[in-house]
Amino acid sequence: MTYPPRAWLAFRPSAARSCAGGRYLGRTVDLRSRLPSTLAPLWRVVHARLSSGRPVSRVRVGPLDADQRSAVADLLGMARLPGEHTTVSVQVLDRILRESLGVGVHEVVTELVGPVGDQAADRRRAATERDELWSWLEGHPVVAMQPALSDWVAAVRRAGLSGGSVTLTREDLERALKVLAVLPASGIPLPVLAEQTLLDTHALDDGTRCSGLVLRALAAIYDRPSPVDASERRALWEQAGITDDELSSVVLAGGMRVDGDSVVGGVLRLCADAGQPSSLTLRQIRASELTSVPERVWVFENPSMLALALNRFGAACPPIVVTSGWPSSAGVLFLRKLAAAGCELHYHGDFDGEGLRIAAHVIARTGARPWRMSSGDYLAAVADGPPVGRTTPVPWDDELAEHLTRMGTTVSEERVATTLLDELTQRHPA
Repeated sequence: MTYPPRAWLAFRPSAARSCAGGRYLGRTVDLRSRLPSTLAPLWRVVHARLSSGRPVSRVRVGPLDADQRSAVADLLGMARLPGEHTTVSVQVLDRILRESLGVGVHEVVTELVGPVGDQAADRRRAATERDELWSWLEGHPVVAMQPALSDWVAAVRRAGLSGGSVTLTREDLERALKVLAVLPASGIPLPVLAEQTLLDTHALDDGTRCSGLVLRALAAIYDRPSPVDASERRALWEQAGITDDELSSVVLAGGMRVDGDSVVGGVLRLCADAGQPSSLTLRQIRASELTSVPERVWVFENPSMLALALNRFGAACPPIVVTSGWPSSAGVLFLRKLAAAGCELHYHGDFDGEGLRIAAHVIARTGARPWRMSSGDYLAAVADGPPVGRTTPVPWDDELAEHLTRMGTTVSEERVATTLLDELTQRHPA
C-alpha cells in the first residue's frame, strides 16, 4: 500500500503563497518544526554529498531504524517501508520539498545541517596553496645559494604540513631559513644566535620544531646523517659555528700582510716575513680590526696547498687562507672581515662531492668567487682517482655536478697544484 502523507506534508502550495526563500504568506517556514527529527540521517547524507562539489543524482542512506524508515516512506510517499539502507533520488526529494514546503533540498540541508560547502574546490585550493608553498621553498635564496639543501627541501615536503596548515608550515620554514641564512656563525652561543635571528633565546632549544628543521638542513649541507642524540646535535651546531670556545677554532693563513697594530695584523706580518704559516684563533680575529688588506686573497680547501705555496715562494708567498675542509668559525669570520675590508676572495677546492658542497658553502657565506672550479677545469684534469661520492649542483656551473657524476673520479687540489701555483706566480710576480 501507499502511505498517506503525514500532517506535516498535508498542504500544497497555491498562488496565494510565495515559495521563494521558504516563505509562506510572508512568514518564514520553520523547517525544524515541519520536518521530523527522524529524517536527520537523510539530511546529513544529502548535505555531505552536496558538499562534495560533484554532481549528485542519488544518495544512499542508512542504517535506519524503524521510525527513520517510516519517516522516509512518509516523506517520499513510498508504497512500502524502505529497507535498513535505501537509495533516494535527489531530484525527486527536491521536487517533493518544493511542492510541500516551498524550499528545495539545498535550502533544507543548509538550515538543518549547515552551509553546503564545496569540497572539490577546497581540495583544489588546498593543492594550489601547497604547490605555491613548495615552489617558494625550492626557490628561496638560501636554498638557491646552497644547492645541497635540495635534499632537505625534499624531506620537508615528504613530511607534509605542520598541523595540516600551509600558513603554519611557511612560518616554521621562514624562521628556519632566517637562521640558516646567518650560518656558519662566528663562534657564538646557541641562545645568542636564537635571540639575534628569532628574538627568542629559547627558539632553538632542543625539541623545538625550528631547531629540528635547522639541524636537518645542516646535516644535508655537511652530508651527515640527521642527529639522533644530544652529542650529535651539539657536533652539528659546532660545525656551523655555534660554540663558546674561542681558542680551539683556528684558521691557517700565509703570505698575508695587513696594516694596523692589531694582534692579527702583527701575527700575519711576522709570519709572512719569515715565510711561515700563521694560525689565528677565533679570539684573536674577534679582537682585531682589519685595514689595508690585500687586493686579492686566494682561498684553498687543503692545508697542503699552503705548504706547497710556502715551499715555492717563501717570504714572497701570495696571500693565502686555508679552510681545512669545512671552514671553522674562525675561518668564516676571518674571510668575512677580509671581504668587508674590500678584499676579493678567490676560492678553490677539491673536485668531489664534498668539495663542491664546501665550495658552495664558502662562496655563499663569504662572498668568495670560484677560481678554476669550472667544468672545463675539471675535465682538463680528470684521470684515475678515488670516487667522487654524492654530488649536488653548484650555483656557478650548472653542468659541473653532472660531469663529476658521469666521470665518477675525484680531482684533488694537489693534482692541479702546479697549475694553480703557476697562476699565482703570474699574478704576484716576485
